[in-house]
Amino acid sequence: MLTEIIILITVIVSFTAGFLVFHLISKRNSNAKVKRIIDEAKSEAEVIKKEKILQAKEKFLQLKADHDKYVTEKNNAVQIAENRIKQKEQSTNQKNEEIAKKIKEIESLKVNLNAQSEITQKKQLELDKFHKIQIEKLEHIAGYSSEQAKKELIESLKNEAKIESVSYVKEIVEEAKMNASKEAKKIVIETIQRTAVEQAIENSVTVFPIESDEIKGRIIGREGRNIRAIESLTGVEIIVDDTPDAIILSSFDPVRREIAYLSLHRLVVDGRIHPAKIEEVIAKTKKQIEQEVIEIGKKTAIDFGIHNLNPELIRMIGRMKYRSSYGQNLLQHSREVANLCATMAAELGLNPKVAKRAGLLHDIGKVPDNEPELPHAILGMKLAEKFKEKPEICNAIGAHHDEMEMDNLISPIVQVCDAISGARPGARREVVESYIKRLNDLEQIALSYEGVTKTYAIQAGRELRVIVGSDKLNDNEVQQLSLDLSQKIQSEMSYPGQIKITVIRETRAVSYAK
Repeated sequence: MLTEIIILITVIVSFTAGFLVFHLISKRNSNAKVKRIIDEAKSEAEVIKKEKILQAKEKFLQLKADHDKYVTEKNNAVQIAENRIKQKEQSTNQKNEEIAKKIKEIESLKVNLNAQSEITQKKQLELDKFHKIQIEKLEHIAGYSSEQAKKELIESLKNEAKIESVSYVKEIVEEAKMNASKEAKKIVIETIQRTAVEQAIENSVTVFPIESDEIKGRIIGREGRNIRAIESLTGVEIIVDDTPDAIILSSFDPVRREIAYLSLHRLVVDGRIHPAKIEEVIAKTKKQIEQEVIEIGKKTAIDFGIHNLNPELIRMIGRMKYRSSYGQNLLQHSREVANLCATMAAELGLNPKVAKRAGLLHDIGKVPDNEPELPHAILGMKLAEKFKEKPEICNAIGAHHDEMEMDNLISPIVQVCDAISGARPGARREVVESYIKRLNDLEQIALSYEGVTKTYAIQAGRELRVIVGSDKLNDNEVQQLSLDLSQKIQSEMSYPGQIKITVIRETRAVSYAK
């Protein structure tokens, strides 16, 4: 038991002594490590300090070098500026010295001139005195005074000058006439050669192509109701014969033919052909044609470089496409005249833009359907004045058929170019124009009656269809209107064969289910 206690105590003492020895050794090692870390940190700090000091010194040296360079450049610039100023001062001093020398020279010359002037005046007085003495001697010898001699000499010179001037003027006038005629022919020929001409003969029929007899039958409709609807709404006669794959649209008015043609095309494409659809399509087509007329007018003005045209004048230019003058398309004729006018005005040294504008507008009096009693030139002039065109353009329009006096050089140019365009071979056909005028007069006679809303001359003028308002005339009055029209046409017009007058009075009842 004692032995175990002794062993236990020995173990405890040994453990305690070992722990103390380990603690002492660890503490010693820790102190050595701390000391080593501190020494390393100090070494690194010294290295970093030296590097930063070196970097600072390099930065300082760089800044110093840049500063020295900047100062040097500034000094050089200042030196150059000082040198320039010194050179300018030297140049200014030299110029001042030269000016002073010139002033002295001018003053000396002025003194010399004054002296010479005094001498010259003295000599002039002596010459005048001697001349007077000589004149007195001559007057005494000749028995004439100087004034009388002058008058006789002047009179004789006047007579000689008159005789020579008359002959000289006569020669100049004859030469001018010959040259003027030659130059005028040259200008006209060159103008015609430089202007491209298009043949533009309008017909009174349009051919509408169809693909099969089935479509032809659908266009005709049951008992011809579709054709009658198209004819009554457009005023175009539709001729359906044995011609394969075609239907003929006949009317003297190109606008009506175009409306009928486009409407038929739309109906055939749509496939639904009946009176209600026909009426709807024709109404839309009429609006489209009106818009197309405006677009044609705008395009024509742009093509010719004409600006600031009144919208109504633009619309009239567009409607020229659907008008003809003795068979010649009015728009093509006006474009041709505009080109001719511009070329001729340029050759004569006038303003080609004004001439071109006058040439394009010269026949606008043929577009409106109203005021037929006025010549188209005067009507066109009034329209141009209404829409604020320049006076020279208005005069050129009004005077191109000698219905008023010309007051500027553009007017005869427009007249000549209009004659050139209309007189070339194949441009116009008198027969077509008289035919169109007869059909137009036929429609105007019917429109003059009260209650008439629309009139259409069809079948080459052999039939006149008159549509009246059902609320304005009754059935008995319709019969009387047909008789009155036939008698008036018979008494006022001359025409081949006979004319059938058909008066149509239609009553419609429209309601809507809501």
